[in-house]
Amino acid sequence: MEGVQLLLIIGVGIAVSAVARKRNFEPGMIIVVLAAAASFIPAMPRFELDSEFILAVVVPPLLYSATRGASFAAFGANLRAIVTLGVLLVVLTTGVLGLVASWVLPTIGAAAFVLGAVLAPPDTITTVSHGDEIGLPKRVTSILTGESLVNDATALTLFSIAIGVVVRGEHTSLGHGAMELLRNALVGIGIGALFAVATLWIRKRLGNPTLETALVLLVPFTAFLVAEVAEASGILAVVVAAFSISINLTLDPRHQYPGAYRTRLQEQALWPVLDFVLETFVFAYIGLQLRFVLEELASSAEPGLVRTLAAAGALLVVAIVFRLVAVYLLFGRWTLRHRMIKRRIERDASFRAAHEERRRRRSRRGGEPLDPPTQRETLLVGWIGMRGILTLAAAGSVPASVPGRSAILAIALLVTLGTLLVQGTTIGWLTRRLRFDLSAEWDEERELLLRGRQIVAEASAEPAASPDATFEAQRLALGRAVSERRLTEEIARAMIEDIDLRQAARHTMPPAHG
Repeated sequence: MEGVQLLLIIGVGIAVSAVARKRNFEPGMIIVVLAAAASFIPAMPRFELDSEFILAVVVPPLLYSATRGASFAAFGANLRAIVTLGVLLVVLTTGVLGLVASWVLPTIGAAAFVLGAVLAPPDTITTVSHGDEIGLPKRVTSILTGESLVNDATALTLFSIAIGVVVRGEHTSLGHGAMELLRNALVGIGIGALFAVATLWIRKRLGNPTLETALVLLVPFTAFLVAEVAEASGILAVVVAAFSISINLTLDPRHQYPGAYRTRLQEQALWPVLDFVLETFVFAYIGLQLRFVLEELASSAEPGLVRTLAAAGALLVVAIVFRLVAVYLLFGRWTLRHRMIKRRIERDASFRAAHEERRRRRSRRGGEPLDPPTQRETLLVGWIGMRGILTLAAAGSVPASVPGRSAILAIALLVTLGTLLVQGTTIGWLTRRLRFDLSAEWDEERELLLRGRQIVAEASAEPAASPDATFEAQRLALGRAVSERRLTEEIARAMIEDIDLRQAARHTMPPAHG
């Protein structure tokens, strides 16, 4: 019966998503609402999975797919903002929401901080994927993309620590927790790098697009599980592996090989489908739990249904307001320090010389960090804080032995829906009201496209042994342009995809008859 339910969930999700996209609604929100309504059908049985299934099977491929399209250069340029939001803000949010939860739901005890970790990480990838349609500045898009990749790792590490305290009675201090977070991050990064090196070495020796794609499909699951067995960050292992594999296979000449274009095109078509199926499943699965969770809460003395609903409302408000205030304070402190440095540069000649030398060193290493975000960028980053897949997946993976598990599930679902309704539906309106001038970004993109076409034309003019060799020369020229910082990764990847398509079309055309 559960297999039939799963197939029906995905089938209905396809239909719902088609209608939602035509009317510019967020499909995930519609799916979870309909699934929650369907849970109240009298004959509907409860569909439950093992608590570890969702995190181990759903989150790794979704994260790998999201990382594939991220820009490593943009990540590095915005590293300070990304770490501030993805690490510091998640830790602060977990603590604040945990304290609020312990106040409004005192009977769940230390599980309040499990709930805090579940609710802490925003899921901004879906919003970023529609950034051009909404009118988001590229700086905001880069910050939110990087934050979403890092905050998942931070939140899941905090989630694991909190689960250990509640379920296994492990005791931890603030210092121990910080060291554990650092160890998890470093070991996870190392495991991800090892998987990337092994995958890159094996892949070009397989010589078959199907086998190569199957190998890459295994990477997020195996990297995540190996890291988890090593008690490290499986999320960071997946992110590092995805970054390394996607960038090297597309842009690094050392990892190019004949026929790689077929595998890239196959993966480009595969990952969006896998994303859709998994996201549909998670949204529908959590929605289908609503009736049963509410029944459990209604039949229990503590925390009870009314108190849980009140807690969900309080945590929703705190989650939205705290992110907005915290982003302003964290970025404001950065802005203040930046202004102080500028004033000291103007007054102190020796400090100015040392600062210029640091800038030159950073430029040789690949560019220097950007200035603090503007006030309008800060407001937009602070407002885009919808909870999504990771919150729902983490809530679904809470062990049954955790006190207040039903309350955690219900609150995670209600807070996710609340943020999607309050923040998700107003992002476009807020972006328009802020009146960002994107003309300079558009001019730069047009200039880079023209430069990229010129690079491709120059590579095509060189003598080549075959048409395939010409296509390969074009890709190598674009990769060199990225390494020399004459092109951005986004532009080069888009042009390489076009070259892949033209090469594939040439090989599928019927031979000409004389």
